[in-house]
Amino acid sequence: MNYEKDTQIDNSALDVEWLKQPTLMFQYTQHQAKMEQKYTDTIEEFELYMAKIDKDVRTNPEEYEITGKVTETVVKNTIITSEKYEENKHKVVLAKYELDVAKGAVRAIDTKKTSLENLVKLHGQSYFAGPSVPRDLDKEWEKQEKQKISNKKVKIERRH
Repeated sequence: MNYEKDTQIDNSALDVEWLKQPTLMFQYTQHQAKMEQKYTDTIEEFELYMAKIDKDVRTNPEEYEITGKVTETVVKNTIITSEKYEENKHKVVLAKYELDVAKGAVRAIDTKKTSLENLVKLHGQSYFAGPSVPRDLDKEWEKQEKQKISNKKVKIERRH
């Protein structure tokens, strides 16, 4: 999915943009649902890992080089210092990130819908219509040149 491309609006083809909008919204909400499922699965895997290693540390403390009493703090510290804990925790963080991005994309597609509605309203009010009187470019150019000359004179006079 290309979030940035899909959230952009082609002002010259509002009709085409409107035709694509429902499909985009469906695709992105479906993607969001997949990311929510992935996040839920990752959390469950992490919790299962935590339960297994907790049980293993309590059952076999010598394998984890625990020589003293097996307390809650000792078990917790043993678990969070293991390599697999970091791996599994990283998977949870990554799944959460992907879910957040998917939610943001759905919000962006919804915002695109609102933007399209407003652009269509503006178009209906002739906001994008050109001027009704033809412009005389020669006169406009001459006026701008005179203004530039006038501005230069003012600058010169200020310096003295």
